Amino acid sequence: MELKLINEQGQPTASVSASDTAFGREYNEALVHQVVTAYLANARSGTRAQKDRGTVKHSTKKPWRQKGTGRARAGMTSSPLWRGGGRIFPNLPDENFSHKINRKMFRAGVSSILSQLAREDRLAVVDKFSVDAPKTRLLAQKLKGMGLEDVLIITDSPDDNLLLSSRNLPNVNVVDVRYADPVSLIRHAKVLITRSAVAKIEEMFA
Repeated sequence: MELKLINEQGQPTASVSASDTAFGREYNEALVHQVVTAYLANARSGTRAQKDRGTVKHSTKKPWRQKGTGRARAGMTSSPLWRGGGRIFPNLPDENFSHKINRKMFRAGVSSILSQLAREDRLAVVDKFSVDAPKTRLLAQKLKGMGLEDVLIITDSPDDNLLLSSRNLPNVNVVDVRYADPVSLIRHAKVLITRSAVAKIEEMFA
């Protein structure tokens, strides 16, 4: 698989040979959907909670006597049938939302995404990518010169200047190649990978 190599002006200068295992896989929509869904579900924290009939605030007094009123029997106002009563099956804070997905499936899904990005010309390679100082203006000017706005930058070892410069840019994200996730790969319009990061991906997916 040949990947496009661009310079600091965003112009293609050459091509980089990459492994077909990582960048030449056929697009598997079902697998990508499963990988993305599992990633989002595993990042979810079970913080929601509802009250059952034992935890709602209520009086334990019987609303009316058992017989002779013509109304249905009622023991206390915390019944789920009553307005303001507890839930029958409440959501609990320790609810588990995680999805099980094999490592081989996850890598295949990420490889499928990278391959599709390369085919759609949304993925490019640079020799190296850095800024001289931790200033947002410098990174914004550099990306503008390359014709990039909404971009995910994947490097082998991101330096502090690059990380600090990207924090205030809403559509720019810098990640280490080991932490490139499928959601970020899909969300951004362009993906920029350094040459050393390409070698690292090939090593991970070998």
